[in-house]
Amino acid sequence: MKLKDDRWYIERMVVGELMVNAYIVAWLPTKEAIVIDPGGEAERILDRTKILELNIISILNTHGHGDHIGGNREMLEATGKTLIIGRLDAEMLTDPWKNRSAQYGMSVSSPPADRLLDEGDEVMVGDGVMKVLHTPGHSPGSIVLAGNGFAVVGDLLFAGSIGRTDFPGGSMEMLLQMVREKVFPLGDDCLVLPGHGPESTVGNEKLTNPFLQPGLRIDW
Repeated sequence: MKLKDDRWYIERMVVGELMVNAYIVAWLPTKEAIVIDPGGEAERILDRTKILELNIISILNTHGHGDHIGGNREMLEATGKTLIIGRLDAEMLTDPWKNRSAQYGMSVSSPPADRLLDEGDEVMVGDGVMKVLHTPGHSPGSIVLAGNGFAVVGDLLFAGSIGRTDFPGGSMEMLLQMVREKVFPLGDDCLVLPGHGPESTVGNEKLTNPFLQPGLRIDW
């Protein structure tokens, strides 16, 4: 994908039965990388980072739902690195009922987080900085990671759609507010990297996403 700052490298890998977008986010000058939302197929993700000759420094979850955390344990066991998540979703990691996997017969659990993120925190990859935006609506602790010209948005926003809000702690009103107050200001050219489906841009979603049109109310 084309990035504003060519010191960043981002690769999307679609993993698991629910086709989650796992992202390898690397700072090329140092060859350091984090893996975001390894929902499954950890071995394939690890193999790809080896091919790219990257050093994984941490694993990060944009939120705590089971489809996004399924590969955490294997990734952590293989790398010995730290696990990071938004503070309000931390309890989902170790509880299959709270992360919604038990309800679907999967019973996913993860090791607990080593670092909890709040609004305004920063995640460093080499000398690259991603700002943490707390964006509840899909889940209470959902976060967006905003870098220079890109944003990893989890299940807050998709190309042409938005994340579901019918799980416990979800809110359609809050989700739409977070998109408008925290994602829109990143600029129309900002690349939107969602938790499922293809990438988009802020500008494209403002113009074409039916859930984000001014004055339009869609119940979900």
